Amino acid sequence: MSSRVSAQGLPAAGGHKALVCLFLDGGNDSFNMLVPRESDEFQRYRAARAGLSLQAEELLPIADAASARAFGLHPEMAAMQSLYAAGELAFVCNVGTLIEPTTLAAFENRSARLPLGLFSHSDQVMHWQTSTPDKRDSKGWFGRMADVLDALNESPKVSMNISLAGTNILQSGDSLIPYSITPNGAIDLQFYGNEDHQYFKGAVDSVLDQQYQNLLQRTYARFNRSAIDLGVEFNAAVGEEIPFSTEFPDTRLGDELKMIARSIAASGNLGHQRQTFLTRRGGFDTHDDLMDAHEGLMREVSDAVGAFWAAIKEMGLEDEVVLFSASDFGRTLTSNGDGTDHGWGGNHFVLGGGLHGGRLYGDYPENIGLGNDLDTGRGRLIPTTSVDQYFAELALWLGTSQSDLSLALPNIERFYDLGSSSSPLGLWG
Repeated sequence: MSSRVSAQGLPAAGGHKALVCLFLDGGNDSFNMLVPRESDEFQRYRAARAGLSLQAEELLPIADAASARAFGLHPEMAAMQSLYAAGELAFVCNVGTLIEPTTLAAFENRSARLPLGLFSHSDQVMHWQTSTPDKRDSKGWFGRMADVLDALNESPKVSMNISLAGTNILQSGDSLIPYSITPNGAIDLQFYGNEDHQYFKGAVDSVLDQQYQNLLQRTYARFNRSAIDLGVEFNAAVGEEIPFSTEFPDTRLGDELKMIARSIAASGNLGHQRQTFLTRRGGFDTHDDLMDAHEGLMREVSDAVGAFWAAIKEMGLEDEVVLFSASDFGRTLTSNGDGTDHGWGGNHFVLGGGLHGGRLYGDYPENIGLGNDLDTGRGRLIPTTSVDQYFAELALWLGTSQSDLSLALPNIERFYDLGSSSSPLGLWG
């Protein structure tokens, strides 16, 4: 059955919403991003991390509004500390790929079904993007979700799935694929559309508009014609004038989030009631030089996200946009000498859309010391929140109905009752 059959369960369009995935490529060492500050918890953290632990006095203090437990952010995350304090940002704790709820005993006696290629970059990136860790898939949960929700859009030519990371699985569905852009907008032919080079445009149009008899030539011309026209349409929709005055950091991530903010502002011109975006920042595979490398990464992420949110608020779109983090996996709590190795469960952040911020969701273990009841070895923690639960919150916010969740997230019923009156984690109540 086509996923579009379920479009009868769509919400009324109502207004625009955009979901932005910031993928931290390589496996973010997220237990140095979000650190326990309660005395006993911090001492266990320090013992496990040894030379890779942050100092208590340098952490940026936050508290979980629900439990009053004390935590600290990496010292380079001042912008995100401010967003958390303002109730606009939350953390989802110890998230990872799971086929089914898993205990340490089931892991050790091998009775638990485990994600394919556990601890492998390529497999875990795929599973985070597909949310089907029991198989290797070519369709992503953004793509499957968009196959249903695209019916809310006004027959746009440009896909609602817009990528700053090129072709990807996350945004690929049965009927929709990602539309790739750059920090400067759509990729177009040099000089095409430039009034000073109309001869170039005329030559290209002449070649592409011919009626070719050869099927390969005809198909090639058609795809190129479509790509050029879409590029022109996208750039015209976004326009040259930047609709906000917020300054973004001069980094690749800053540039990409700036373009995403501009694309969100242009949603009306693009005919989009629903949008998804993907941007990726590499460098998180910190097998060595963890402390220095992670410091720079945390600063870049925090500053870029802070600027992005300032621009979104300047445009009055804060209720229409959610940005969330994803990554291959967490990392080992123990050191390999100068860094950490591939782990499993990790911590993530969610920003915007009117969520109940200033809180931690899921389960941040009170004991992350070595040998705890989630430790599969070297501090590789079994996730206590599945990616399915995390993504279900986001899908519901974007407008996916509970009855359609299993179309986007085929494994969701292993972790969440689709008939429940409450949401999987409660980010929006």
